[in-house]
Amino acid sequence: MNTLIDTYGRVHRNLRVSLTDRCNLRCTYCMPHDFAAWLPSEHQLTTDELVRVIEIAVSEGINEVRLTGGEPLLRPDIVEIVSRINAIENPPKLTMTTNALTLEKVAKPLVDAGLTRINISLDTLDRDRFKLMTHRDRIDDVFAGIKAAQDAGIDPIKINAVLLKGVNADEAPALLEWALANNLALRFIEQMPLDAGGIWERSSLVTADDIYADLSTRYELAPCDGRGSSPAEEFFVNGGPATVGIIGSVTRPFCGACDRLRLTSDGQLRSCLFSLEEMDLRTAMRNGASDEDIAARFRKTVAGKLPGHGINDPKFIQPQRPMSAIGG
Repeated sequence: MNTLIDTYGRVHRNLRVSLTDRCNLRCTYCMPHDFAAWLPSEHQLTTDELVRVIEIAVSEGINEVRLTGGEPLLRPDIVEIVSRINAIENPPKLTMTTNALTLEKVAKPLVDAGLTRINISLDTLDRDRFKLMTHRDRIDDVFAGIKAAQDAGIDPIKINAVLLKGVNADEAPALLEWALANNLALRFIEQMPLDAGGIWERSSLVTADDIYADLSTRYELAPCDGRGSSPAEEFFVNGGPATVGIIGSVTRPFCGACDRLRLTSDGQLRSCLFSLEEMDLRTAMRNGASDEDIAARFRKTVAGKLPGHGINDPKFIQPQRPMSAIGG
């Protein structure tokens, strides 16, 4: 088994794989409501290409794969993808991040195919706010998807929430109360400068400190030990065992322990969400590259990884790709 180690000593074990840049929501912090700058369909990796890249990544030391989007459940072959990844020799731990709009229909087949963990994006419990934030009236579908995942035995189920000033910033305690009551693991994520509309402003950021302070008005929070390479700072709630996580990507960067690489749906390998460079695996594969050639591209990408994302550097440049085209 090989190991992907960068020049700063970080061992890379985690690969985020975007299955599509398409999405059936239009979350305001991700893309404009009329967004239509989708990647050409012929550029999307086929199922065979996806599985091949993941198999090579596993041979290089990757042991966890997260399927993302856009919205990964929009791939009609999503169950096949999960099944084939689990058929790889020494299969990686397999997770998925989804908005859960169509999860009710496929939760059981996904579990049967080998999916055991899932992250679901939900920023508000209020129907009107959900419509405002996503431009879709589908919060009931999200709740139905969560229940279907629980009924199918997926555990843990993590809920990812982004708070926006003037929209849902007051909901942190209510979201945690709901998550605790429903045996869900809640994680708050600072809004990152990766929106297609270019509306991100530091002055409007709901920070990790803001979230912690708000939660502390109702709950006693105590830090958990052993964070490792996890992006979330975890806190015991009222003595535990339940926890809540806060991902301070902007104000509390965790780049020094990052173990992640990212594969876009059109086959570009990235060392960081905010990387300005990509390694083209799709063209290489379609031009007949060997598995060793692809593996070498993984090693080169890791070798070129920077020490941090640079968001707080005055010279920071936002990537041209939005989050939906990179994969969360």
